[in-house]
Amino acid sequence: MQTALNTTTASVKADLAIDIQGLGKQYRTGFWLNTLVSSLTQCTLQVRKGETFGLLGPNGAGKTTLLKILLGIAQPTTGTAYLLGKPLGDQGIKSKIGYLPENPYFYDYLTGLEVLSFTGQLFNLSKTEIQTRSTELLARVGLSPEAGAKQLRKYSKGMLQRIGMAQALINDPELVFLDEPMSGLDPTGRFQMRELILSLKHQGKTVFFNSHILSDVEQICDRVGILAQGELVGLGSLDELLGVTQTYRVRFKLADPQPLADRMVTLEVSGDRQAPPDQLVWEGVLRGEPAGFATQLAQVGGVLLDLKLQRPSLEAVFLDLVRSKERPR
Repeated sequence: MQTALNTTTASVKADLAIDIQGLGKQYRTGFWLNTLVSSLTQCTLQVRKGETFGLLGPNGAGKTTLLKILLGIAQPTTGTAYLLGKPLGDQGIKSKIGYLPENPYFYDYLTGLEVLSFTGQLFNLSKTEIQTRSTELLARVGLSPEAGAKQLRKYSKGMLQRIGMAQALINDPELVFLDEPMSGLDPTGRFQMRELILSLKHQGKTVFFNSHILSDVEQICDRVGILAQGELVGLGSLDELLGVTQTYRVRFKLADPQPLADRMVTLEVSGDRQAPPDQLVWEGVLRGEPAGFATQLAQVGGVLLDLKLQRPSLEAVFLDLVRSKERPR
C-alpha cells in the first residue's frame, strides 16, 4: 500500500513544472539594518507542466520577489521550491528556462538581431540555430526584419518589450517566466502578445507570468494566484475564484414590441429593460437554458445580440481579496 502511495506521489511531482512549499523572504532595512521586513510569507503553490499560470497583486505585494527567488536572483529566507523537478539553483535547469523582466535592459547600440544572437550564444546554440530562430521569433513578436536591423536605442518601449519576449524564447524553453509582459504595448501589441502566450500553451510549454491587466489574465490563464502583502490570498481556476453559475445576462432584439408580455414569458427572461423604443433592444436575466432560449427567440422573430455568464468579475474578486487582507484585524 505504501509503495503504491509513493508511486502516486512521485507521479504527481513529475507532472509539476513549479513546486513551491512555504517560501518566505525577509529583508533588513533601516540605517543599522536592524528592522526585518517580510516581502513574502509562507507561499505554497504548484503549477503543472503545460499550464499557464497568472500571478496577480498590487504593487509591493511580493510578485517580483517570488519570481526572483524562482529564478535564483534572490535567495529565500524560508521554504523550498523545485523547477521541472530540480531544486532551486540547479545549473542544469537554466537552459530550459526563459525569462522576460518587467523593465528589460539591453545594450543600446546592439541591434535586435545582435541581442538575439548574443542570447543564443549564452545557451550554446549554433550559428544556424540562432539565425533560424531569430528570424522566426522576430515575426512571432511582430517585429519586421528592418526593425531587427535597428539599434535598440531607436526602439520604442513597446518594441523593447517585443525583443525582450523574443530573447526569452530563443532557447526554446520548457518553462517561461514573464514579468508584466504587456507593459508598454498598445492594444494591437497586447493582442499579439496574448496570441503568442496562447501559442506557447498549445506547444505544451509552461508559462508563469505577473500582470496588472486583469482582462488579459482572464483570457489567457488556466489558473490564477492573488498575492497581497506577501501572502497568497487566492488560488484557483477562474471558475473556482469567480464561482460556477448557470445564470446568464442576455441582450436581444425583437422585430416588434407586441405582445411583449407573452414573449417575455415564452423566452424565460426576467428583469427586462427596453433601450430607446426605435431600437427594440431588450436586456434581462435568462432563467432557462441558452440553447432553448436561442431557438425560442428565433421562433418569435428575434435576434440574439449578447449572451454571457452573470458572475463577479476577476477585478471585483481581486479587489475584495486584497482589501480584506489590508483591512485592520
